[in-house]
Amino acid sequence: MSTNDTVQTFYDDYAARNFTLMAVVWGVVGMLVGLIIASQLAFPELNLGLPWTSFGRLRPLHTNLVVFAFAGCTLLGTSFYIVQRTGQTRLQFPLLSRIVFWGYQAFIVAIFISLPLGYTSGKEYAEFEWPIDAFLLIIWILYAIVFFSTVSARTIKHIYVANWFYGSFIIVVAILHFVNSMEVPVEWMKSYSAYAGVQDAMIQWWYGHNIVGFYLTAGFLGMMYYFVPKQSGRPIYSYRLSIVHFWGLIFTYMWAGSHHLHYTALPDWTQSVGMVLSLILLAPSWGGMINGIMTMSGAWHKLRTDPILRFMIVSLSFYGMSTFEGPMMAIKTINALSHYTDWTIGHVHSGALGWVGFIAMGGIYYLVPRLYNQTKMFSTKAIEFHFWLATIGVVLYISAMWIAGVAEGLMWRAMTDEGTLTYTFVEVVKATHPYYVIRVIGGGLYLSGMIIMLWNVFKTVANGQQVLVQIPSKLVDA
Repeated sequence: MSTNDTVQTFYDDYAARNFTLMAVVWGVVGMLVGLIIASQLAFPELNLGLPWTSFGRLRPLHTNLVVFAFAGCTLLGTSFYIVQRTGQTRLQFPLLSRIVFWGYQAFIVAIFISLPLGYTSGKEYAEFEWPIDAFLLIIWILYAIVFFSTVSARTIKHIYVANWFYGSFIIVVAILHFVNSMEVPVEWMKSYSAYAGVQDAMIQWWYGHNIVGFYLTAGFLGMMYYFVPKQSGRPIYSYRLSIVHFWGLIFTYMWAGSHHLHYTALPDWTQSVGMVLSLILLAPSWGGMINGIMTMSGAWHKLRTDPILRFMIVSLSFYGMSTFEGPMMAIKTINALSHYTDWTIGHVHSGALGWVGFIAMGGIYYLVPRLYNQTKMFSTKAIEFHFWLATIGVVLYISAMWIAGVAEGLMWRAMTDEGTLTYTFVEVVKATHPYYVIRVIGGGLYLSGMIIMLWNVFKTVANGQQVLVQIPSKLVDA
């Protein structure tokens, strides 16, 4: 084909567009459930005395909605958008991409219904029962087919680093889900794990830690490596460092899950392996953080006027902080103080609200105008207000949990001269209650920001139209 010919080839953004919108909707729903359970811990009467509104049922609903609904829709939507632009090719198997979207929403609805009703496997971040597990695996395989087929169909030789991170996230999550979900069905919505005892715990935390490592880290690093250079207008600081970051992270993360099982029946050498690999993990993690932040070299002035870019850069600060704190908490002597306390909750949410939440929000704010033929979001002032609400909210939340956690750890192991415990359990709960109230306030601010984002996104969509973006003809011809 001659380069002078007119080529009418367009990107297929149906899945990217709809996943992005649903990410915001599910984000509000998931964080609302989180605020409810935080309120239940501060004011237990809010459990309402009903089984399906109790903390024990709403807590797994919250974690799964935030991880699989909010974060999942963000990852699938951005990956479908980015893989086309970085490969200069149309999304392959467009019908499958639509099946993936609707199938994934059906999966979310299934966990939204089943978990409050008490159908659970009892495995953290993997509570859904076997029919839902099987359905998710099918949808995930279809997602992988679409993504990797599009990578293979790229019109340029190079595979951009964002797609390496997305690809690893897709492959590893499929393996984690398949292995950890091995179970023996006994009824329509009841099964028993194929593993037993300490082996079951080891498999679960190999899964649990790597869901954090690949679902909530590798995938979002793929977003970071695309959106930060795009929004800042600067090339990535060091492409070589991004490759070192990728391979260092991918190799090291897989081995660190046993640090969740310090001082348990797990063999001591296995605990030590998890601790050592967790400490090593600090190097590639901080390499990625530095690479992202240094991309701003020569463009720092943009942070004064660009709240979207501010979301992205602050997210990297939280990423660096969380990936320092995690390895430190994996050290056995520190873990002896932090384990089973609210310090762990603070650590999780510094990563979830600060890193995952902020980079997701920045990426969505970048995408929505471009997906609906707009030059910018409906209200930049609303984005600014959202940024400050979210920042203040997450700082209040994690600071309260850090303080409560350290207090719990110290009070639990305080001993009298006679060798008895200094504090009763009730005294520890009473001492931490004010921090639970502060967490509710912080979570309320964060949720308020998400509600503003929901309004801003739908106002932008209402003022725009679905847009067909043409692939550059010279690259198609090539």
